[in-house]
Amino acid sequence: MPRRRDTPPPRTGSSEAEVLRGFLDYLRTSIAAKVEGAPEPEVRTAAVPSGTNLLGLLNHLTFVERAMFLGDKVTDWQATFRAAPEDSVAEVVDRYRSAVKRANEVLDGCADLGAPVRRGGPGLRWALTHLIEETARHAGHADILREWIDGSTGR
Repeated sequence: MPRRRDTPPPRTGSSEAEVLRGFLDYLRTSIAAKVEGAPEPEVRTAAVPSGTNLLGLLNHLTFVERAMFLGDKVTDWQATFRAAPEDSVAEVVDRYRSAVKRANEVLDGCADLGAPVRRGGPGLRWALTHLIEETARHAGHADILREWIDGSTGR
């Protein structure tokens, strides 16, 4: 059974913003690593009645990042839980990492945790906390699904 070494939560700076960003980046890295290298077709196979699958989780989080930090509009959130049949695992992981990189560029320009992330958007503190919650929730799902697929465990 493949095991990865567990990576502990980050020791970040002392400011609230550094702690929030540190934990978000930790979770982002964890979920991308869970999906990266997962085999086809299992990465798309639903292990639960809701249809949740490993690739769909990361696809969904890509849309969440882009909506929250870049202002993209999403009209059908349920549809974001499915990657297109022609999308490879590597393409979905790359798209997620690209969204994270662009989101971090936006975050780098935000100094006030109470100010909106973007015009008409939520406050930075709320946005970071929401993304930590959303990413952690789906990273937990991904842990279970990846272990079910090939026995891989660890962060």
